[in-house]
Amino acid sequence: MRILHAVRSDGFAGVESHVARLAHAQQALGHDVVVIGGAPARMPVVAGAGVRTLAASTVLEVLEVARPWVAGADIVHAHMTAAEIACAAALFGRTTPLVATCHFARERGSNPVAAVAARAAARRIDAQIAISRYVADKVAGPSVVVHPGVDSTCAVRPAAERDRVVLLAQRLEPEKEGDVALRAFAASGIAARGWRLEVAGDGAERAHLTRLAAELGIDGVTAFLRQRHDVPELMRRAGLLLAPCRIEGLGLTVLEAMAAGLPVVAVAAGGHLETVGMAPDAALHPPGDAVRAGQLLAGLAADPARRDAYAARLARIQRDRFTPAHQADETEAVYRSVL
Repeated sequence: MRILHAVRSDGFAGVESHVARLAHAQQALGHDVVVIGGAPARMPVVAGAGVRTLAASTVLEVLEVARPWVAGADIVHAHMTAAEIACAAALFGRTTPLVATCHFARERGSNPVAAVAARAAARRIDAQIAISRYVADKVAGPSVVVHPGVDSTCAVRPAAERDRVVLLAQRLEPEKEGDVALRAFAASGIAARGWRLEVAGDGAERAHLTRLAAELGIDGVTAFLRQRHDVPELMRRAGLLLAPCRIEGLGLTVLEAMAAGLPVVAVAAGGHLETVGMAPDAALHPPGDAVRAGQLLAGLAADPARRDAYAARLARIQRDRFTPAHQADETEAVYRSVL
């Protein structure tokens, strides 16, 4: 099958990683895969040598780059609204199926003009995928839920070999609720037992969170690492992960933590209920409840054996339900339903 993926982006965050991993898994199954968009330095590395990658950072660029490729494609797969608009235009007059993946739990279009264009493009979409039941319930139109996948980790470090580090790995934007994570770490009291907080990521909230750490008295044990490309290594040595964002569509960072055997304390909302929430002893706290999150941190930090058992359950869930191969198989079923 000849598959053309498109995302209007020159960055590499959750959506771009999703596209790259899916393309890599599809190519491994023998499909001919082309990806438009994503950071030119990162997309080809993650997608793999067998996947052709092409740069495009605007809607017009996606449209122009896609036009010569749609003629030979069996399926065009758009990710996010801007790519849907560009792909629908590139497919004008053609019958090639257009599949769209919804990554966020919100309606299409960030402004009135974009909303009009998005509604027009949506009429051209033949099948819609949502990355979680949470997203499917929030977006317009029927969706097939296909959970993203990450590669499993062969060797997982036990708690005894990990650092006393609580990791927060996400963009530092208001909707990510990084302040809840800092307040939870402060409330846990585990800094007195030698634990530190590492914040991997950057964004508009960094200055505010830096000031908040000082106000909470944890600035001496909090490291703001900014944007990092070695998050998997940070996960291999950290002892706990915090995931406070209540509107996360699914959370690739959480899946990566599960694969790495890193225990997760997450908010009981959004896509986290479909990942961490599958564990019977899931460490979930109410949205915005830093006190309860701190209690969960404190309980896990005090019990290495409990951390290991919880991490093992999360790793099994990831291996059973959230792999790129599983995602590729379910995505192919959607493709074949519209071919």
